Amino acid sequence: MALSLSAGATRQRCSFVGGSAFVLAVLACSVCQAGNPRIVPDTRLRISVVQWLPTKGVYEQWTALGGEFVVNQDGTVDLPVIGSVAVGDLDSAGLAAEIAKRIQRKIGLIDQPETTVETVEYPPIYVVGDVTTPGQYKFRSGLTALQALALGGGIFRPAAAEDHSQDVIRISGELQGLGTDIIRTKARIARLETEMSGATDIQFPTASPDSAQAKLSADIFAREKIIFLARAKELDRQTKSLADLRELLNAEIDVLLEKIKAADADILSAQKELASVSILVDKGIAVASRKTDLEHALAGFRNDRLDQTTAVMRARQAVTEATRNMEGLHDKQQTEVAAELQQEQANLQKQTLQRDISQKLLFEALGAASNVTAPQQDRDVTFTIVRGRGDDTEDISALETTTLAPGDVIKVSLASSPSRQAVSPSLVGAISTADPAPEDPDR
Repeated sequence: MALSLSAGATRQRCSFVGGSAFVLAVLACSVCQAGNPRIVPDTRLRISVVQWLPTKGVYEQWTALGGEFVVNQDGTVDLPVIGSVAVGDLDSAGLAAEIAKRIQRKIGLIDQPETTVETVEYPPIYVVGDVTTPGQYKFRSGLTALQALALGGGIFRPAAAEDHSQDVIRISGELQGLGTDIIRTKARIARLETEMSGATDIQFPTASPDSAQAKLSADIFAREKIIFLARAKELDRQTKSLADLRELLNAEIDVLLEKIKAADADILSAQKELASVSILVDKGIAVASRKTDLEHALAGFRNDRLDQTTAVMRARQAVTEATRNMEGLHDKQQTEVAAELQQEQANLQKQTLQRDISQKLLFEALGAASNVTAPQQDRDVTFTIVRGRGDDTEDISALETTTLAPGDVIKVSLASSPSRQAVSPSLVGAISTADPAPEDPDR
C-alpha cells in the first residue's frame, strides 16, 4: 500500500503523562481505514482451486494445485504445475485471477477454474527506537504507527536496571539460538548441494574459532555426514536391486529363446513325420488315427512355442520397466534434493534477517539500560517507517495515523531524549560472540 505525505505536513505532538494518559491517547486516536495490505515477501497465502463439473453438478476441489505457500524474497510464489508466479503489485483478487489464467493455459481448460487467494499470515512488523519493549509484533490490517507504539509498550520510560538487563539476556539468548539455527541450515545446504552435484565429500562452511561454537559445529557436521551416507547407500541399494532384476530377466529371456529353438525343431520333426504318415494313410498302409495323433502333437508344439514367445515379450517389457525405474530413481532423488535445497535457502534468508533485527534490538536494549535514570518529561515523538522496496529500503516520515504495511520497521524517536551513552566494549563483544560466521555470498 503506497504511503503519500505532503511535504508541509505538520508533525503532531504527542504528550504522555503516566500510563493511563497514554492508553487514553491510543483510544482517542483516529485510525485511517485502509484496504488490504499489499502482498510482500514472507507472506503466507492459502490458495484454493475448484472446478465446476457439469456432468456431476458439483464443484470439485483440486487439492494438488492448492495449499499454503510463502511468498519468496524476490516477490514470487512457487506453485505446483504452473511454476513461479510474480506477485508484483497484485492484490489477492488479482493474484487469484492470474493463477486461474495460467492454470487454464497450462492444462488447456475451456473455462478458468475458480481460484481464491487468502492471506493466512502476514510478515511481522518491528518496533524499535524509544519504546519500552522494542521487538517483533504480529501484523494486522489497518495497524497505525500509534498502535504500533502501543504494542511496543509506549514511549521509553525510566525503569529499573534489572528490567533492561533481562531484555539484554533474553535477546542475547535469541541471538545465540539463531546462530545455532544458521549453522544447522548452512550444514544442510552444504549436504544438499553435494547430493545435487554428485560429489562424495561435503564442503562444510568454516567453523567459528570459539571452542564451544567449534564443538557445536563439529557435532552438526557429523550428523549431516551420517544423513548423507545413509541416503547415498539407500540409493545404491535400490539401484543394485533393479539392476539385479534386469539381469535375472535377461537370463530368463535367454532360456526362453533356447526353448523356442527346441520347439521349432519339434515342430519341424512333427511336420516331416506327419507328411510321411499322410502318404501311408492315403495308400492304405497306415491307419488314420496315427495321422490324427500327429496333427494333435504338432498343434501342441505350436501352442507351446506361442506361449514361450509371449513370455519373452513380457520379460523384455519387464526389463524396460526396470531400466526406466532405475533411471527414475536418480531423477526423483534430484527433484527431492532440489526442493529441500530451495526450502533451506529460504530458511537461511529468514534466519539471517531475524539475527540482524535481534542485533539491532540488543543495541537498543543496551542503550535503554544506560539511560535508566533519564527524567520523565513530555517529549516530541516522531515516527519513521523503514519499508523494503525490492533489494532496497525506503525511509518514510509518518504520523500517528499512518497505516503500516507487513514487514515494516517503525522507528520511534524522542526529540528531547537525552543522548544515549556509548555502549561498552564488553557488551559489543557479547554481541559479536552471539553473531555466527559471516554469510557466504555464494549462498
